[in-house]
Amino acid sequence: MALAPEIASGSGSAVGEGRGAHVDAPELRLFVMGLFFIFGGITSLNDVIIPKLKELFTLNYTQAMLVQFCFFTAYLVIGIPGAKLVKKIGYMRGAVAGLLTMMVGCLLFIPASQNAVYGLFLFALFVLASGVVIVQVVANPLISMLGKPETAHSRLTFAQAFNSLGTTIFPIVGSILILGSLATMKAEDLSGAELDAYRTAESQAIVHGYLGIAVALLVVAGAVWMFRNRLKGEKHEASAGLAGFDLLKRPRFGFGALCIFLYVGAEVSIGSLIVNYLMQPGVMGLAEQAAGKLIGLYWGGAMIGRFIGSGLMRVISPGKLLGFVAVGAITLILISINTTGVVSGYSLLAIGLMNAIMFPTIFSLASEKLGSRAADGSGIINVAIFGGAVVPLATGALADLTGSLATALLLPALCYAVIAAFGYYARRPAV
Repeated sequence: MALAPEIASGSGSAVGEGRGAHVDAPELRLFVMGLFFIFGGITSLNDVIIPKLKELFTLNYTQAMLVQFCFFTAYLVIGIPGAKLVKKIGYMRGAVAGLLTMMVGCLLFIPASQNAVYGLFLFALFVLASGVVIVQVVANPLISMLGKPETAHSRLTFAQAFNSLGTTIFPIVGSILILGSLATMKAEDLSGAELDAYRTAESQAIVHGYLGIAVALLVVAGAVWMFRNRLKGEKHEASAGLAGFDLLKRPRFGFGALCIFLYVGAEVSIGSLIVNYLMQPGVMGLAEQAAGKLIGLYWGGAMIGRFIGSGLMRVISPGKLLGFVAVGAITLILISINTTGVVSGYSLLAIGLMNAIMFPTIFSLASEKLGSRAADGSGIINVAIFGGAVVPLATGALADLTGSLATALLLPALCYAVIAAFGYYARRPAV
């Protein structure tokens, strides 16, 4: 993902006096890559805690998808205010504010576990995601800025590979720490005080994992603070209209924002259902922890694909490549839902490879020529990431309605069809 920049292929920067300005700061690129790694990993952990909370609180798919709904709703609520905050205090201080907010969200898992209330877990996730949004508003335009404008497409795709490294590693470790603690008893067999005690005890695995993340976030925030004055002459153009929403009047940007909404929704929907999908007897019939570990293949495919895509983008039109991988994703979904066993399971996991270049490519194609409106564009794109709340919830509802996860996957396939159309539309550079 999960998960977009000031984005421009040669359109300029939000820092500096004129269009095309960029900053030569290798040490900052390293920090920004680290930010991509962190917020990518934290976002992918949702795929691990969904089956955990689904069992603890005996939820149906729609209720379980509230995890993603609350997490990604933060993009709708915080996207524009986050962009305004970054424009007011600057990129580096904005990154620190986002990291500390993420830390608070992690710490909120403590009272959520102690009270064994599903709603408190959802609130903690919303706060955590609010920090992620602010960090993304910073990281996306900053990586586009830290280098030559003409290589922005490739550099952003390369940075997104570090995002995918986090989404690959975190679920594997999380599956061992969180799903591995599931007891032999089940919440559905308990009631009253016994049920509360079981939920409190079993959710401690979640708490321990997020406490470790909180400590790491504090360390990273301290390191970023040391570079708070590294960017000189940072300038941001004032928003025109309502919080920069006038940008949506530009057909290319508006179409692209819609595709970000659909892409994040499709990617998150599939990732959220992988564990339960692979556990089905007609697919691979895996145990919960074993299925959880395979989430790393889904996100790992995105990581490998982004390193490959970073090179391909230099010789192939980004729009054409986007259209090709979107069609590839649709094909893999159709194969998965019409087959059984390992073919069904691994074809679904392989969609991660198709997802690889989608987010950075959609973002950069949509946001060409934004120039000093970069922060506004980044904020609006972060609002569009709200698709990660809406599409998974709709997918879960479709699964409950039809009683079939395979049928529910047709909704993400429809999202990829729209993205393929955008790739064709944006195959030529913006004018």
